[in-house]
Amino acid sequence: MTATVSIATPATSTGTSGINDTSSALRFITCGSVDDGKSTLIGRLLVDSRSVLQDQLANVSKSGEADLALFTDGLSAEREQGITIDVAYRYFATPTRKFIIGDAPGHEQYTRNMVTAASSAHAAVVLVDATKLKWNVDGLVELLPQTRRHSLLVNLLRVPGIIFAVNKLDALGDDAAKAFAKITEALQAFAAQADIAITATIPMSALKGHNVVTANPGWCGYTGPSLLALLETLPVTAAETDVPFAFPVQWVEKFHDSADTSKGRRVFWGRVATGTVQPGDTVSILPSGKTAVVAQVLNHARVAKNVGAGHGAGLVLDREVDVSRGDWILASNDAPSHFETTREIKATVAWMDDEPLVAGRVYLALHGHRWIKAKVKRIVHSLDINTLEEHDAKEILPNAIGHIEVSLQEPIAALPYAQSRVLGSLILVDTASHKTSGALLLG
Repeated sequence: MTATVSIATPATSTGTSGINDTSSALRFITCGSVDDGKSTLIGRLLVDSRSVLQDQLANVSKSGEADLALFTDGLSAEREQGITIDVAYRYFATPTRKFIIGDAPGHEQYTRNMVTAASSAHAAVVLVDATKLKWNVDGLVELLPQTRRHSLLVNLLRVPGIIFAVNKLDALGDDAAKAFAKITEALQAFAAQADIAITATIPMSALKGHNVVTANPGWCGYTGPSLLALLETLPVTAAETDVPFAFPVQWVEKFHDSADTSKGRRVFWGRVATGTVQPGDTVSILPSGKTAVVAQVLNHARVAKNVGAGHGAGLVLDREVDVSRGDWILASNDAPSHFETTREIKATVAWMDDEPLVAGRVYLALHGHRWIKAKVKRIVHSLDINTLEEHDAKEILPNAIGHIEVSLQEPIAALPYAQSRVLGSLILVDTASHKTSGALLLG
C-alpha cells in the first residue's frame, strides 16, 4: 500500500475491446462498516456471474464451500487479520456490461483508501449489516458511525449512484421483513437529513446469494431487481466535456530528429481532465502563462482528430515552450482565462491523518500532478456525523469531515468539485512522513 493516494484517477483503458477496455465499464465500490460483508458480496458477484475459473474457486474453498471473501482479501496481512486493508480491485463482465469493483476497507484508520476508490466511482454499494444495528426506545434503528461516515463521503465525492444493500437479513429468520422495513426507514431519514439521493435499498444475503445476481421476488417485501441487474442499468457518468479544456501534464517525451539530434519534438502526455482538445486549439500553460497552438493530438501513440475528457492523450505544440510534469495546459482564447487561478481556496476536507488538523500547519498539496506548498489558514467548522450539525472547531479530528481555508504558495486553476473532479480536488500530504493527510474538495 503506497503512502500517497490520489483523488479522481480513473482506471486505465488498455485496448479497444475485451475486459481490459475500461472506457465504458461501470466502476463501483463496496463500502460500509467493518465485517458488514463487503468482500463476501464481491465474491458472490464473481461466482454467481461465472467470472471465476474453476482452479480459482478450488483455491478458496473450504469443506466444499467457497470462502467468498478470499477473492478480494488478497494481501497476506488481510488474510491473517480477517479484514480488508487496501482497496482490492476486481474486473468482471456480463453480456450487458463490463465492471470494475473496488472493495473498500471498513476500518476507520483506512478511510484514505476508501476515499481513493470512491473518487473515480460511478456507483457505491453501501452495505448495512442487519444483525449489528441497535434499536432505540422508540423502535428506531441507529445506524453505525462508519455506515454514516462512508455514506457522507461518497455523497461528498459526488458518486452518482448510491445503493444501500441491507445484508445478512437471512440470519433474522421471520423477523427479516420487519427489520428491512425499519432499516429502510432509518436510511431514508438519514439520507434526507444529509441530502443524499438514494438509488435503491435492497434486502440481501451475500452469503446465500439472495438478490445479489438472482432476484428473490417478494423476499422481505422487496420486488425490485437484484443488485447486479440494477448495476447493469446504471448510467456511466458522462465525461466532463462541457467544461473548457484542461490537461495536467504527467510526463514529457522528446523525440530526436534522426538527421539532427539537436532538433526534435516534445510530446506532453497525460489524461484530459475536462473538455476536448484538437489541432489548432490555442492553449496557455500554467504556471508560466505562455501560449501556444496545438499542432498534433495523439491517442495511444496514434494521431487523433480530437481527444475528450477522461481519455489519455499526447499533445505536440507548435513552438518550444517550457512545460514540465505537473504543469497544466489550459484552453485559451486571448481573453481572460476560462479558469479562475487562485492561491486562496475554501474546501470541504475529509481528514485522514492520525493527528488532528489545526490551523497554521504546512503541507504539500497535490493538484493534478503538481506539488505546491499549502498552509491551513483557518478551521471554519467540523461536521458531527451523528447529528449532521456543523460546529465551530479549532481542529478537525482523524476521520472527520469539516470545512477549512487554505493558502497556496502558487496559484492553481480551480473549479468547484461539482464541475470537475480533477480541477476541484487536492490532497494534502504530510511534509515529514509523506503520508496522505486529507482530501480537499473545492466548493
